[in-house]
Amino acid sequence: MQQPAPQVEPNAQYQHSLDEGWLPIREVARQTGVNAVTLRAWERRYGLIVPLRTPKGHRLYSPEQVQQVLAILTWLNRGVAVSQVKHLLGSAPKGSIPVENDWQRLRQALRQAISQLAERKVDDTFNQAMALYPPRTLCEHLLMPLLAELERHWQGQFGSQMEQVFFYSWLRSKLGARIYHNNRQLQGPPLLLVNQSDLPLEPHLWLTAWLASSADCPVEVFDWPLPGAELLLATERLQPRGLLLYSSKALNPAPLPRLLNGIACKKFIVGPAVCIQPAEWSVCITEIADLYLAQDPISACQALLQRGLF
Repeated sequence: MQQPAPQVEPNAQYQHSLDEGWLPIREVARQTGVNAVTLRAWERRYGLIVPLRTPKGHRLYSPEQVQQVLAILTWLNRGVAVSQVKHLLGSAPKGSIPVENDWQRLRQALRQAISQLAERKVDDTFNQAMALYPPRTLCEHLLMPLLAELERHWQGQFGSQMEQVFFYSWLRSKLGARIYHNNRQLQGPPLLLVNQSDLPLEPHLWLTAWLASSADCPVEVFDWPLPGAELLLATERLQPRGLLLYSSKALNPAPLPRLLNGIACKKFIVGPAVCIQPAEWSVCITEIADLYLAQDPISACQALLQRGLF
């Protein structure tokens, strides 16, 4: 008579799976940058990356599935909607793929909600997108194009300032809450981001802060310019890992060498300001130690990553 297979305790079975190379969801999130909420949403809504489930319901992923997550990110970063990715897995991205995506639909829904000052609708639409896409993908394919569309739409339109203040206030509150939550979980010196223009609620400043925070980098945001002496004082007190000055308006580079050379950490000038006076900024780079330029939140975070700030 055949003996029944020995029973394995659930905890022992879980540990055995880990020993064989299966990864828990938190480790997959760490390796890929896709948070656990998004991984579960991909599985539940689209059948993407269906993990092994333990008797206690823990999700475990194979190394091959981790590679699949990275492949999905490749497609998302090319503008393909998550709803269209499943049939593309296994094929290499070649050139422009004419796949319908829902970015335009999402932007249209947000623009309509903004025009109606419908905060709950804006929030619900963004929350649905946030559950499906990593922050960088959302920034590159939803928020940055949306901001560009809105800026064009608001030119000379009655009510444009009302819509702008409404949306920028919502965006700062939304991203600020995410940053606050992340900061509570993180240790170490922060990245200091300072709004260097005289425009309040600079949305791309907050996008940059959100992307850095999503990469497990603690951030401190000063959404208003500081006098030179007090900027130096802020860096002395915070001892930041880096200083990022953002401006969408022209800056005068002339006084910066004297100011920034007194700050020991790496420095970044980010925003349209770096495109306005390219010759002067080229000189600044040679005169200021550890100074780097970036035009937008995506390139800024790439520069931060390359310089080892996260």
